[in-house]
Amino acid sequence: MGVEKKILVIPGDGIGQEVTAWGQKVLATIANNYHHTFHFEEGMMGHVAIEATGEPLPDSTLDKARNSDAILFGAIGHAKYDNDPTLKVRPEQGLLKIRKELGLYANLRPIKLFDELLEASSIKPEILRGADILFFRELTGDVYFGEKKRSEDRSSASDLMIYHRYEVERIARKAYEAARTRRSKLCSVDKANVLEASRLWREVVQEIAKEYPDVETEHMFIDNAAMQLIKDPKRFDVVLTGNLFGDILTDEASQIAGSMGMLASASVGDKVGFYEPIHGSAHDIAGKGIANPLASILSVALMLDISFGLKTESQRVIKAVEATLRQGYRTMDIANKHTVNEFIMGTDAMGAKVLENLN
Repeated sequence: MGVEKKILVIPGDGIGQEVTAWGQKVLATIANNYHHTFHFEEGMMGHVAIEATGEPLPDSTLDKARNSDAILFGAIGHAKYDNDPTLKVRPEQGLLKIRKELGLYANLRPIKLFDELLEASSIKPEILRGADILFFRELTGDVYFGEKKRSEDRSSASDLMIYHRYEVERIARKAYEAARTRRSKLCSVDKANVLEASRLWREVVQEIAKEYPDVETEHMFIDNAAMQLIKDPKRFDVVLTGNLFGDILTDEASQIAGSMGMLASASVGDKVGFYEPIHGSAHDIAGKGIANPLASILSVALMLDISFGLKTESQRVIKAVEATLRQGYRTMDIANKHTVNEFIMGTDAMGAKVLENLN
C-alpha cells in the first residue's frame, strides 16, 4: 500500500538549484517504483527570494512549509553578502527563521564513509576505514539566536550564548534514542570548563543519561573533540552538541567522508522535517554543471526514512549511490589520482547514473 505525501522543494541559491533537481527526480522515481504518491510544490528562500520579494523567507514559502510533510532544500547565499557584512537583509536570515518557525531543533548529520571514497579524503585510509558517526546538533538556541549588541561607536560587539534546560533535554533524548539503535555510545561535546552555558548543558545531559543506563556516555571539550575527530574518528558513534560547536565539527567531519558534496542532513522537531546537503551555495561553481548531487540525493534517503518511515526505499537510494561509486563514477570534488578521466562526470551525468542504478 503506497503512501501519499506533500513535499515542498526549496532550491535556494547557487548550486542548490542544480543539485535539488536531482533529489526531486530520485523522489519521483521512488514514488513510481514503489507506488507512492508524492505531491511537489516549490518555494523561494535566500538571495533569490530577496531579489524577488525583498524578504529572505516570504510568507508564501513559510505557509507552504507548514502544510508540507517534508521539505527538500538546496542552499542559500551569495557573494555580495560575504563581501558586505553591513547588509541588514541577508539570505541566512531565511534559514534561521524557518528553523525557528517550524521548531526544527535537532539537526542530524550522518558521517558515513563509502569505502570507494577512502582515497578522496586527505586523511589516511587506515584512520578512516569503518568511521560511522551520527551528529545531533542543537539548532534553535546558542549564539545564533541569543541577543546581539553593537556599541554606538561600532567598536565593540557581543552575541549572547544562551541555552534553556528544555532545549538541552529534548535534543539529548533524541540523541540517546538514536544511540540505542546504533552502538550505544554517546559523546556530548561542550566547553564546560569555561562557559556557563556549557555547564548547564553538561548538567542536563548527565541527568538525561541516567534514563539511558544502556548507553555509554562520554563528555568531551570542544577543542579535544575537534582533535580526536581527525585523530581517531572510529571512536565516535553518536555525537551530541550545541549549535555553534556542531556547525564547526560537522564541517570538519566532512573531510572524513571526502567532501562536503557527500554529506546529507536532516533538521527535525516534532512535525515537519527539513532535508538538505550540508554544502553551501558555492557560487564559484554555480552554473558550471560540476556540483556533486549525491548529498542532495542522500538527503532524500534521510527524508524517506525519518519523515516517511520508508526504510526499504531509503536503503534503495543509498545502495544506488554505492553502486554508482563502485562503478567508478565521480564528480570533481571526490575524484582522486586513480580516477579515470572518462569517469569524472558533471552534475547531470552523475545524477542520471544514480537513477539508472535506482531502476
